[in-house]
Amino acid sequence: MKFGAYGVRAVCGLLLVSSLPLGAATAAQIPPMGGEQVHYVINWPSGLNLGEANLSGTRSAAKLVMGFQLDASIPGFTVSDQFRSESSPEFCSASFDKHIHQGSRAANETTAFTSGGSATRKTVNGGDSTFSTASCARDALTYLFFVRSELSQGRLPPDETVYFGAAYRIHLEFGGTEQIQVAGKAVEADKLNATAQGDASSIQFELYFLKDAGRTLAMVKVPFSMGTFSMVVDR
Repeated sequence: MKFGAYGVRAVCGLLLVSSLPLGAATAAQIPPMGGEQVHYVINWPSGLNLGEANLSGTRSAAKLVMGFQLDASIPGFTVSDQFRSESSPEFCSASFDKHIHQGSRAANETTAFTSGGSATRKTVNGGDSTFSTASCARDALTYLFFVRSELSQGRLPPDETVYFGAAYRIHLEFGGTEQIQVAGKAVEADKLNATAQGDASSIQFELYFLKDAGRTLAMVKVPFSMGTFSMVVDR
């Protein structure tokens, strides 16, 4: 397994997740008006630290702004990826910026969405393409916050096409409630089994959300042949 492929899939896995009794019946404001910052550590299957990540979100009356940054390294190879999303308060994407630096590979692109059901993807020093979307399309970051909002109301979103540059069809299944370790303490989290189906690949991963009002994403697990890599909230 190449580390670069892990970086892309883990972020997809991070950024990419029928009604079920999953939690509170009253919707929380996600992200809150005052904003939020959540820090994570990324671990090898052995538990050794590989790097860190930060998830942020702010809300105003007019829009949501969300960000995700991942920094990880092994000898001779580093990953430094940044993502930024803007959406309406109803979780309909307006723009998604993706900046990837993995070893010697770098990619920078922006996707702009319209309420009319189209989006334009532009690559720095490259071309652009326009394609059709749903009238309320969602990029990967916006989708993550949308899932949290739905969980806060006891709902699991139906299958949906989500954009992480390319389009992925996301399917979520409730996997039960489990005890996980957060900062050395056992806490309860709802597990979702997720599948992201693209044109050329299918990625499966696990998402764990705390039972707090904001349904904080506590852990992501991505299995590979050499073991399961994880991203765990650090607080």
